[in-house]
Amino acid sequence: MRAANRPRMHNRALHDSLAAFVEEAAWQLAEEVSGGAEVPFELIEQGRASAPLYCYRPLTGRFIAERVGVLARLPSYPAAAQQLAQLPELPGYLTRRGRRVPKGAARGHADAALQAFLAAVWQDATDFVFEPDRFEAAYAELEEAAYAGCTLSVVLTPVEGLVIESDEVPLGEGLSLVRAHTLSDAPAGLTDDIHATVAVLALEDGNALETAGRRLRRLQTALRLWDDAEPALGPTAWARTDGSAWIAIALASGVRRTGGDCLLSAEEEDPLRAFCSLVARRTPRAGELAWSLRRFELGCERGSSVDALTDWLLAGRALLADTDSPGYDHLAERLAAICAERDMRHRLEQRVREAISLERAAMAGFVRPTPEVEQLVSELGGCLRAVLRDVLCGHLDPGLRRLADGLLEEPVPEQLA
Repeated sequence: MRAANRPRMHNRALHDSLAAFVEEAAWQLAEEVSGGAEVPFELIEQGRASAPLYCYRPLTGRFIAERVGVLARLPSYPAAAQQLAQLPELPGYLTRRGRRVPKGAARGHADAALQAFLAAVWQDATDFVFEPDRFEAAYAELEEAAYAGCTLSVVLTPVEGLVIESDEVPLGEGLSLVRAHTLSDAPAGLTDDIHATVAVLALEDGNALETAGRRLRRLQTALRLWDDAEPALGPTAWARTDGSAWIAIALASGVRRTGGDCLLSAEEEDPLRAFCSLVARRTPRAGELAWSLRRFELGCERGSSVDALTDWLLAGRALLADTDSPGYDHLAERLAAICAERDMRHRLEQRVREAISLERAAMAGFVRPTPEVEQLVSELGGCLRAVLRDVLCGHLDPGLRRLADGLLEEPVPEQLA
């Protein structure tokens, strides 16, 4: 399917999972045939009764059914079956394909649907080759039946500060990062920049805009934690339902300070996909970590580093400063203990103390965003980003004060004493 048509597809993740499975199945079935297995045929009669014509029709479906056990052991089978099991009207697809709907859970329906889908891809064929046209036709039939009665809403928004190497990076559950120039049916101006990246979200949801807002905010959080370029959503999103006209929606995404871009290579796509999934699942709604994460993001949205300074200090205070103190007591040494090797802790501790002192001067109006100030605040933000990211990923215990104090109490090795 052409990239320009992607927003019209209901489920890109399912499409890609099935494509991977069909490619593997083609190799497996072709190997069976080359090994001597034969596709059975049936003799059918056509034409008038007085002058009948006979022809042979390959029973591809039967050939596939006899090898279901082998196909189920292919590496791509579990992902394809899991994606299929989530479809809203999978029994409708089985009925359309003339298949019996098995009793039981959705996974049984998915197994039957995978067999039916393979039969549809190679209907009346004797050569098992992955042909894109056959696959797309079979997939269109699947979506038409499985999403009957569902409303498809699509939301697009530019992602500033992120350049992707691939044309598309699927992130799961209808969300993808797409190179803007591959979208032909998009709002005016969105595709002008050949390097621009767009977040594309397709939803079958009666509360699509509310759901989209939540999903896009989680994406922005993940991107800000992913890279110090702090990629962010643009100020405007566009939405439409079932091919209607695009409508503009204002996003409260703040201001992204001018800086470099994050280049996402093909090798980094899987790590980013896993990281976005972790952030979506593990971001807390309340508590110190949630409050600190929000203050960190507010710092990312400020127009200057001086304005971001207090947000980031407050984020650090929520995680690491003494809870019974109104100031930043023990923030510097605890942050240095977690973020720096022992021989570099003193330097980082001093830099955090400089940032704390800088805030007092900024309150008095004595600070301007010079390169030295930018560097100092950037270091502070980088440390907070690393701590928040590692806590959300499970690499750091959320009890950061206890963790830092334990590190500070460890004896100094003799060579460093």
